[in-house]
Formats: sequence, structure tokens, C-alpha cells
Amino acid sequence: MMPRYAVAAALLAGLASGSNAAPQRIVSLNLCADELVLRLAPPGVVKSVTWLARDPALSNVSVQARYVPVNRGLAEDVVPLAPDLVIAGAQTTRTAVALLQRLGIPVLELSVPSSVEEAFAQIATVAAAVGAPAQGAQLIADMKQAFAASPSVLTFISAGPIAAVYQPNGFTIGSGSLINDLLKRAGLRNLAVERRIDNYGALSLELLLFAQPDLLIMNAVENRGPAMAYEILRHPAVMSWYGEARVVSLPSAWWSCPGPRLVDAVQRLRHAAQQLPPNAAR
Repeated sequence: MMPRYAVAAALLAGLASGSNAAPQRIVSLNLCADELVLRLAPPGVVKSVTWLARDPALSNVSVQARYVPVNRGLAEDVVPLAPDLVIAGAQTTRTAVALLQRLGIPVLELSVPSSVEEAFAQIATVAAAVGAPAQGAQLIADMKQAFAASPSVLTFISAGPIAAVYQPNGFTIGSGSLINDLLKRAGLRNLAVERRIDNYGALSLELLLFAQPDLLIMNAVENRGPAMAYEILRHPAVMSWYGEARVVSLPSAWWSCPGPRLVDAVQRLRHAAQQLPPNAAR
């Protein structure tokens, strides 16, 4: 079965078959699409991105987004802009997407990549859709070169340190996810995979403490006031076992969307793995 983003790209190509003109009024309804259109589309053609794009804690392109009008994922935000291309997430803003499609506005829907290779494919898809295939190809080539710049550790993954991604409310990420692919590229085994957790799932505090993974990976959290979802990350039992050398913080934006920050995420994880005590790998 064809990936959803490939089907969407084929649909978009069919809608545009009568003209070779690149879209001139692009609107994004998805945080990851925000990043891709702002990185790839020609200046001036992106007419709106999501309001989240301006948040530096969530977005890798918050600076660029300051100069673009924002929307909240509503059809009434989009229709007055008369877009000739809307890019949306396959799982989000479903009501708005359905209405836009009924109005005949071309919509490209992006799925969530489950690997770096799928992220590359999504970059290429969006680049072609916005009329910038060369820029997309260059971005992919630069990322591949950066990934290759560090020694490959995939061969030794079975002997690598065990890492646990631990997020607010005790959630983790297992197999079938982009994050798991990044862990592999950093030479880390994923505790969630070894516990047969697929994609997003719960990892109890008790199981975390029993398994005692070598490295704990947490989202970098800005000072936004207290939140119950983060209290589990501050549990005394967690803090007593995981000192500074066994914890690495990553901004969630670095490993959530296709783009060059994926390289930064892998490089930070590799560095953290290299700094572990010599007896960490099991």
C-alpha cells in the first residue's frame, strides 16, 4: 500500500496537471508542514502557518514564522486567503480539511514519518508540491552527509547502551517511530522496543526503575510554570538513579518533524552515549 503522503502527492499532481505553475499562495495547517514550507518555498508565497510555528519551544523555524501570518487550523482562517495549496497533517484539522476539499482547494496531507528515510521522502514530496524540488534535494543531501559524518554504530547496536525515552505522564516511544530510528542511528537500544511497546505507549515508573536503562532521554522543558504531567520526571527515585551523566534532554522539536534538526538530535544522543560510564553497555 502506498504511503498516505505519496497518495496525497499523486492527487495534488493530478489536480495541477493542467499547469506547470508552482503554487503562489501556500497555507500550512500543521506544525511540521510549517517548517518544510518555510524552509523550501520561495519567499513571499507562504501566506499563513500555524500559530504554534512562532513558539520556539515547539518550532524549529520560530524566527522565520514571525514574519508570516498565523492561523489556528480553522477553515475560516484559510478560505479568505484564497490559497492554491494547503498542506495539512493526516491526523489533524480534519474538519477544516474536509471543508477545504469540498470547496475544491488543493490539499496535501502529510502522515507522520516512522523513519528517517520516510522523513526524506516527505521533504521531497513537499519540495515538489511547492515548486522547489532542487531545494528539497539539496536539504536531503546535506542531511545525509551530516548523518554520515559521524562513525556508523548500527553494526554494534545489539551491544549498545539501553536508552529510555521518558515523556510527561510516563509516555515513551517504541518501534515504528521516527524517534526509535534516531536512537538506532545514535547507537542506542530502545527500552520500549525491548519491552515490545509499539510507537507511543505507557512506561510505568516501576518498570523504568526495575529495568534501569543506561540513559534516560527527556524533553527539554522551558520554565513555563508547574504542570502535573511533568511531576513524574521529578520523582525522587528517578532523580537518585539518573545523575547528570545518565540523562540527556532534547527539545521535542528536534525529533518531531522532518528537517535538519534530526541530525542535531542524533548527534546529541551519540555524544550522550559516548559519555556514559564504561560499564553502561550491556
